[in-house]
Amino acid sequence: MSAQPDRDEAHRIEAEKRAAVADRLYFRRRIFNAVGLTFALLSTGFGLFWLAWILITTFWNGFAAFNGKLFTMMTPPPGDEGGLLNAFAGSAIICLLAILIGAPIGIAAGTFLAEYAKKSRLGEAIRFFNDILLSAPSIVLGMFVYTVVVKQVGHYSALSGSLALALIVLPVVVRTTDEMLKLVPSAMREAGLSLGVPQWKVTMQVLYRAALPGIVTGVLLALARISGETAPLLFTAFDNQFWSTNIGQPMASAPVVIYKFAMSADAGWKSLAWAGALIVTLFVLALSLISRAILLRNKVSND
Repeated sequence: MSAQPDRDEAHRIEAEKRAAVADRLYFRRRIFNAVGLTFALLSTGFGLFWLAWILITTFWNGFAAFNGKLFTMMTPPPGDEGGLLNAFAGSAIICLLAILIGAPIGIAAGTFLAEYAKKSRLGEAIRFFNDILLSAPSIVLGMFVYTVVVKQVGHYSALSGSLALALIVLPVVVRTTDEMLKLVPSAMREAGLSLGVPQWKVTMQVLYRAALPGIVTGVLLALARISGETAPLLFTAFDNQFWSTNIGQPMASAPVVIYKFAMSADAGWKSLAWAGALIVTLFVLALSLISRAILLRNKVSND
């Protein structure tokens, strides 16, 4: 008769011990979670603080120097009034050429990786080197083009600047195209192939249509990235104080002009540098918003 109460008491004590261990473990996890969450919030706040400071400073000084002459006058000599018309036009030409060179090659390479080299060693090797190129410093790419193109030709040119920026565009578009085509359901490929349609036609007429929003987003993000690049252009396109549309000659660009004017002691040049920085910031922000809108619209339509 006494054995049963003893067993019940032992079970109760064991249950209490387990509950105590569980409570201690839960309390310890809550402490670790609170500490981790605190560090995460502090890190986020630290980064956002500097980002907000940079944006506020850029907008404050940029709007103070903003006027209509920015888009109607050429870059001035020190002490004179002027604008950034030739710099904006040069940036548009150089970036457009870089997109025209890098985007088609990137889309073709991404298609090869996603459709023809999915699990091959060659595909993995290409992805590995593409990731290296994706993280390569832009100044290294600029020096590479300077050595291979500029020194051989004997002078700076907008075309060599576009080639340097195209090397930045290329890995972004390759990675985006590869990932977007992987997200297309295999059933769409199988449906086209089962009808006797060649694989290249399935890719062109089915897969590209399904992955188009993501591919366009990748191209826009690549354009946003190269819009503010200065280092590659210092070694390739250099600068030109006058209006020029000859891609075989040096050409002004907004990032290079902003860099040069910001380093000057002339107050007028510094004001133009702030205004140019504001325009570039707004342009990059607009491209980012457009890219996000395209992806969001595609997501809503799929849902």
